[in-house]
Amino acid sequence: MQIHVVRQGDSLWEIARTYGVTIDAIVSANQLEDPNALVIGQALVIPTVSRSTAPKPVIDVNAYTLNTGETGAREIQEVGRYLTYWMPFVYSVKEDGSLTTLDDTEMLRSAAAERIVPIIAITNFSATEPGSVLAHTILSSRELQEKVIANVLGVMKEKGYQGLNIDFENVYPSDRENYNQFLQLAVDRLHPQGYSVSSALAPKTSSEQKGLLVEAHDYEAHGRIVDFVVLMTYEWGYRKGPAQAISPINKIKEVLDYAVTVIPRDKIFFGFQIYARDWTLPFVRGSEAETFSQQEAVRRAIQHQVAIQYDTKTQSPFFRYADEQGRTHEVWFEDARSAQAKFDMVKDYNLRGISYWVLGYPFPQNWLLLGDNFTIRKRV
Repeated sequence: MQIHVVRQGDSLWEIARTYGVTIDAIVSANQLEDPNALVIGQALVIPTVSRSTAPKPVIDVNAYTLNTGETGAREIQEVGRYLTYWMPFVYSVKEDGSLTTLDDTEMLRSAAAERIVPIIAITNFSATEPGSVLAHTILSSRELQEKVIANVLGVMKEKGYQGLNIDFENVYPSDRENYNQFLQLAVDRLHPQGYSVSSALAPKTSSEQKGLLVEAHDYEAHGRIVDFVVLMTYEWGYRKGPAQAISPINKIKEVLDYAVTVIPRDKIFFGFQIYARDWTLPFVRGSEAETFSQQEAVRRAIQHQVAIQYDTKTQSPFFRYADEQGRTHEVWFEDARSAQAKFDMVKDYNLRGISYWVLGYPFPQNWLLLGDNFTIRKRV
């Protein structure tokens, strides 16, 4: 694969001739809606034949899903050949230690057909509740911890899940040790029955870092106790915050530089977000960015005929445009260049793999480049 960044005067015919491929091949690889509509700065994947004989690194790839039922099942089928694990989001923990239900039957069938290991994900938070109080209720009671794990085991055995992913967020700093003990209890109960245990960790750059998101996430303990961790290295460009790169490579590097000192590299999944965001400027507290696919981001740049820029510090594409009401918008997203930068980082740090948040936002370039860079391990 090669990456071509559209310049002034480029046409798809000229690009195809330059690389010795067909126009149809470029259209298909990038899922271009209109082959005649390109915009300066747009990154295109060119499906050329690799001449390298070097073996590709072998990694595990995980993906979370938000959609359920047939929609979620279709999303898994579309990229299933690239996935080692799949985690549906989410089975929520309740105050009494029980779990919410999830329409996952069709998704489990898709995962089995694609030889993907299904992992049940549990959490304490929701779109409306931070979950701090709920986490404290569960983590401060050994009885409730046991109930949660017993209920998880019940679902796993009934439905065929092969592992547990624990994503407790906004945990009070005072519950840090209780959270570590909960992880150990999960391992003690699940390992003897052949199940894996993993956790999701907020991005932090030192053990002393303060803040509700990070203080109770003990990197060293998680790295020692669980089978692997998903680093949530995204959301700097938060939907309710000011416009900025969602997954800036310079910030991710700071997280990894710390993480690899206390967590074995073969336990670390690099968190990769695959969605775009559109903020209205100037940022007003209480406002919320629109979230959509990378394909939609490019479509908007073409629609408004604005050049796509690339921030080399964060390794992220972005652009600004004015809407029909004259308001200025700023869009940050991912493209072939930023995806390749992330893949290079996974290689540089020799990590176990990549975890995507979240399926449902088409990003065809990512999957082609992923397969070009790595051999994805299948564990079933």
